[in-house]
Amino acid sequence: MSEDELGARLKAYEGRRAAVSGRGRDPVNTPMIRHWCEAMGDTNPAYAGPEATAPPTMLQAWTMGGLSGHEGRTGDYDELLALLDESGCTSVVATDCEQEYVRPLRPGDEITFDTVIESVSERKTTKLGTGYFVTTRTDVRAGQALAGTHRFRILKYAPAGRRKREQQAQRPRPVVNRDNAGFWEGVEQHRLLIQRCTHCATLRFPWLPGCNSCGGPDWDTVEASGEGTVYSYVVMHHPPFPAFSPPYAVALIELAEGVRMISDVVGVPYDKVRIGLPVRLEFQVYDEELVLPVFRAREEEAV
Repeated sequence: MSEDELGARLKAYEGRRAAVSGRGRDPVNTPMIRHWCEAMGDTNPAYAGPEATAPPTMLQAWTMGGLSGHEGRTGDYDELLALLDESGCTSVVATDCEQEYVRPLRPGDEITFDTVIESVSERKTTKLGTGYFVTTRTDVRAGQALAGTHRFRILKYAPAGRRKREQQAQRPRPVVNRDNAGFWEGVEQHRLLIQRCTHCATLRFPWLPGCNSCGGPDWDTVEASGEGTVYSYVVMHHPPFPAFSPPYAVALIELAEGVRMISDVVGVPYDKVRIGLPVRLEFQVYDEELVLPVFRAREEEAV
């Protein structure tokens, strides 16, 4: 099949339904909202109490069907992915999502949704390989009213050759945007900067455009002391990414200032990492240019 023929067949899927009359497994409910807020560290009072609303960014959570999926799913999306597999685009990576919020969701709202294959791009060449961006759009409703729209985009691609993969066996680069640029500028200077709301003085991490506690948009920064402890951790065994050597520990570090961040624990075998382990910040350079904050276990505590 020529590239033009494949492109035409892929474009024919635009506008087809991927899910029709899908229904949320559970109504919007307080326990899920509470768990979400605890996981995200979001203390906004709007998400608790008798007049609570759900955090807008939970929009997709109410549509998830778990491992068994939804009854309303059609076969068109699977057919599209199978066609891409047959063309050699056997790998997939999620690239981004966009959400639009129309009305707040409240506990008790029954969720329904429809998903459409919104677009398939022209053939694109990326660092990962050559392939196609596929975008789906999910319209989420509470009863009959539109609550929001969720767009999800993947890249379905043919992996680059071995030589190119070897050249790319580097640490993934952070996505730097206007909201977090100051953090990465600090890292370049070997400083770990934490945002602080100038209205209520709440510290926050990761960096965000506004305060979760009071909603204030203005902020300054404080520099972390570098002291912390392992709050939680996982040991990564699979998949074996070229730039990493599993098994290795990835930890949620609680800084002395009270905020938490995800990072590597170094200086100790992965099976010696434990909750409560004291660690100290240091900065390491990868691939001769990438500076990243990591946390080294204190020698006297890692025995």
